[in-house]
Amino acid sequence: MARYSGASCRICRRENLKLFLKGDRCYSDKCAFERRAFAPGQHGQNRFRKPSDYAVQLREKQKVKHLYGVFETQFRRFFAEAERVRGVTGATLLSMLERRLDNVVYRLGFASSRTQGRQMVRHSLVTINGHKVNIPSYQVKVGDIVSLKEKQQKSELVADNLQGAARRGVPSWLELDAKAFKGTVKALPNRDEITLPIQEQLIVELYSK
Repeated sequence: MARYSGASCRICRRENLKLFLKGDRCYSDKCAFERRAFAPGQHGQNRFRKPSDYAVQLREKQKVKHLYGVFETQFRRFFAEAERVRGVTGATLLSMLERRLDNVVYRLGFASSRTQGRQMVRHSLVTINGHKVNIPSYQVKVGDIVSLKEKQQKSELVADNLQGAARRGVPSWLELDAKAFKGTVKALPNRDEITLPIQEQLIVELYSK
């Protein structure tokens, strides 16, 4: 299945929100969203038409899909699973997306972006409780220990990423041991710990039609 290979900054501009898809570059003056905070394309600055309710719901879904780097089929599967679980469907959906292994690798600071985290998982550089796991969508559980393989611990890239993580912080549901290059899942992520402006109820409304 093909993955989007275009300019990541165009996605942020389309969704009118900085999604931090390019790691440290998003925190610098080179960030395209900061320089051109309008939709991409020839007429990006001239689109003033009020969007319909469906368009607003669709853009919210697309924003979350791009944020976590999942395809439509994967996203529908996550939503269907969230509907089966007791609780608020929207909050459950976001919790499941947060628990993806590639996102956890990013949240712990081993990777500068979710895309880089996905690549590290795919290349078998990450272990769960000492066992190799190379599935980016793997759902971590409470008590799981996420570690980097010994060879990867000596990487200058990882060292730089951990410094960047100190700037953005590690969520409270994870515990990072930077010296041992491992992190522990202390609890399931709460909705309050997802700080980006996401209106998950719009996604629920979209799929409920």
